[in-house]
Amino acid sequence: MTLELRHLRCILAVARHLHFARAADELGLPPPSLTKQIQDAERLLQFRLFHRTRRSVSLTAAGQAYIPEAAAVLGQLEQARELGLLAERGQLGRIQLGYVASAAFAGIMRGTVKKFRQLHPRIDVALLEVPMDEIAGRLVDGVLDIAYVRPPMPYPEDLQAIRVHQDEFVVALPEDSALAALSAIEPHRLRGSRFAVPEQELGTLEVARRGRFAPLIDSRPGPLVAVLARVSLGDTVAVVPGTLCNCVALPGVVYRPLAGKPIASEIALLYRKHERLPAVRAFLRHARESRSTDA
Repeated sequence: MTLELRHLRCILAVARHLHFARAADELGLPPPSLTKQIQDAERLLQFRLFHRTRRSVSLTAAGQAYIPEAAAVLGQLEQARELGLLAERGQLGRIQLGYVASAAFAGIMRGTVKKFRQLHPRIDVALLEVPMDEIAGRLVDGVLDIAYVRPPMPYPEDLQAIRVHQDEFVVALPEDSALAALSAIEPHRLRGSRFAVPEQELGTLEVARRGRFAPLIDSRPGPLVAVLARVSLGDTVAVVPGTLCNCVALPGVVYRPLAGKPIASEIALLYRKHERLPAVRAFLRHARESRSTDA
């Protein structure tokens, strides 16, 4: 037989009250059962904890030394249990969240993460900008838990995505381009232009399809700021998400809407289908509830 938690709880209750009947009442035990628990504990410890008479209960010298340490141990065990319960409920943990830069420009990530942190202060959300073609692999390998991406993009069957935001593509032009004088750009007017293409090439390809031309791809800088920097040099154009108009201003670059039916530009959360981490599942629930009204 070894000393167990039940023994510690009985010892501390008697130490608090210095009265067996009141301690038994607190614990919901018959007084004889409490007495036996204390006797068993003292036998296992090999020293007496309490001086007992018919009229009083007091701590022995050994009890005075033992009780504070026992209380600290029990407190740590209770705290450990509470932390375990919080983690099980998705209220404690760490989330490694990847994103493409345009998710930050759109504001959807900022709003969702900020509110989630307020609701779940014990969950650490770490952010990491990642090239879009690396995100799926990092999710599968467990390096990332969840990621903001610009679909469409290829990913394996054990991942899935939910749309959380939608805007539309626009054209980024050099400010001295003749097209900059137009209020809206018809796709066919971009025939013959040289394109700087971002990670998500959907907008570029759709504009070319509508304009009935094959796009002349000058470069693929990748991140949107790099794409705009290329446009600012004056010899390329780019099809980019409209959210950039309000948050990224580079010298020499102007934005114009596309004429005709809008070309949708989306942001989605990519995650593992069978996610087991409660904290990640909690973030997904929150993201679904707070997604943009136009999603």
